[in-house]
Amino acid sequence: MGSPDPYGRQLDGMGSGISSTSKICVVEKSNRDDADVDYTFVQIGIQGGDLDMAGNCGNMSSAVGPWAVDEGLVQADGDAQEITVRMFNTNTSKILFSSVKINPKTRKYDPFGSYSIDGVPGRCSRITLSFLNPEGAKTGAALPTGNGVDILHLSSGKTIHATLSDIANPGVFILATDLDGFAGDERPESIEANKDLMRHLEDIRRTGAAMMGLDPDIQSVPKIVILSRPTDEQANAGVNIVCRALSMQQAHKAAPLTLALNLGAACRIPQTLPSQIAVNMEGKDSVTIAHASGKLEVGSVMKDGKIQSALLHRTARILMKGDVFYSILNE
Repeated sequence: MGSPDPYGRQLDGMGSGISSTSKICVVEKSNRDDADVDYTFVQIGIQGGDLDMAGNCGNMSSAVGPWAVDEGLVQADGDAQEITVRMFNTNTSKILFSSVKINPKTRKYDPFGSYSIDGVPGRCSRITLSFLNPEGAKTGAALPTGNGVDILHLSSGKTIHATLSDIANPGVFILATDLDGFAGDERPESIEANKDLMRHLEDIRRTGAAMMGLDPDIQSVPKIVILSRPTDEQANAGVNIVCRALSMQQAHKAAPLTLALNLGAACRIPQTLPSQIAVNMEGKDSVTIAHASGKLEVGSVMKDGKIQSALLHRTARILMKGDVFYSILNE
């Protein structure tokens, strides 16, 4: 991937200097009765080159099903036009279902379609990802502290209210109104340029991590999400909640998918910050989230107060197949 790179650009590799594109999935055929393939997600540190396998990634998970079909790890039955690939994520020990389109002639994954995603150019076939029993992916509970809202006592001496939620991937959710001078609609580059804010957010993330029983030194989990109410215009367009997310100490250009799943589910859990500020949620089992690149809809199924599954739609296609050479000059 081009790490470690003290310049943060990964010019000597396949990465591009941002956390969203410094990722790997390792996939193999599964020996489990409830899965077709096992996969491990690896977040590659850009400047330090550390290999972080503490959490999962929704976007990378989207590519696992199509890849498994194309590589012959799973095969579609008969003349089926779609296949559901059962995937075991080793990072979280959770099962995901990936429903992908099949080309009737080649019996391989068919990327052609009309589905589009905000922040991604072009259109492809739709991939439906279902995360089964997503609660407690890393901590064993949807709300690791048992509280809908906790008070975080920061190393700076300040305090802030936060929802510490672990659904699909752990997240620390805070309100934009609790950050001095923060409106909630800032661009990612504006957030990153505010060094005092970035230090404050990292302090919040580390404090939340410790309260969740996680290692604060692991950058990939939990991630931090800043929440705000939609404007009237956004609400009229169907938006339920607005977020700005940070991953690996970088402001995300959109919203990390597993965090979007977490946020969507948390909007349906009483007494959490997301449920308190989300609008027009009556009778809904899906949540539309506005982020820096557009909006995203996520769904969840609840039974007896538990999240049975969470789902979203993605796209994926093959960009290349080939060999990647790595450097040993600095070893």
